[in-house]
Amino acid sequence: MMLMLPVTLLSACNGMFFYPMQTLVRTPAQLGLAYEEINFPSLDGTQLNGWLLRAKGEAKATVVFFHGNAENISTHIGAVYWLPAAGYNVFLFDYRGYGLSQGKAELHGVHLDARAALQYIRERPDIDPSRLIVFGQSLGGAIALYTAATEDIPLRAVVVESAFARYRGIFREKLGGFFLTWPLQWPLSLGVSDQYSPQAVVGQLKAPLLIIHGDADPIIPIRHAYDLYEQAGKDKELWVVEGGGHTAAFGPFREVYRPKLLEYLRQRLQDTP
Repeated sequence: MMLMLPVTLLSACNGMFFYPMQTLVRTPAQLGLAYEEINFPSLDGTQLNGWLLRAKGEAKATVVFFHGNAENISTHIGAVYWLPAAGYNVFLFDYRGYGLSQGKAELHGVHLDARAALQYIRERPDIDPSRLIVFGQSLGGAIALYTAATEDIPLRAVVVESAFARYRGIFREKLGGFFLTWPLQWPLSLGVSDQYSPQAVVGQLKAPLLIIHGDADPIIPIRHAYDLYEQAGKDKELWVVEGGGHTAAFGPFREVYRPKLLEYLRQRLQDTP
């Protein structure tokens, strides 16, 4: 049985990053939000599903939201449902294998999906392509950051919360936290690709970068935020949520960080693109 453990773990590498749920537990309409359901193709033709939440009044900008590794947009909408009332469109979509999106989640594919989502929203005639903002949480923060840094699409800001710096590094840390897999953390982590790790490309990012991380995050330690911040360019900010856990800024600490984020976005939108 122990001889089979490395094989089993290697085959589960992909599964560690993706925990999709197909059932939608709510819609924006149930939250009183005006929205459009959207189906669009990924770059390889896989059909993806998402929602475009409409701003109340004239839109200040459009936020493209990249959710974390579990469930789907119907559970992650809680992070962004408040933005339309503040004057922002929000485009949130499910990666392949999540929600109503087709296919099976895997690392290369979800990065195709991320690129396709940005290209899709930018080409819509009812969206101002010069006023786009990217916001990602957890795994979605890593995906958003890599995509924003490597795609030639102008962005007013990139906001990531509780993102990790390297796929191989976070995989190794998770194995190291369990006594049965602790001895295997180094050899097995070699099977995880760092091809899409944001730390390697964050220095290429042209847009202003905001990194948010709780200093008590038990899932992705705050050192990942420091690693990303260190490698980023000059136009960057790091907000440390004191006592905050994983993706806590717009949950338990929302009374502080919602208005703070709105002010940050207001300033970024005033800047000349």
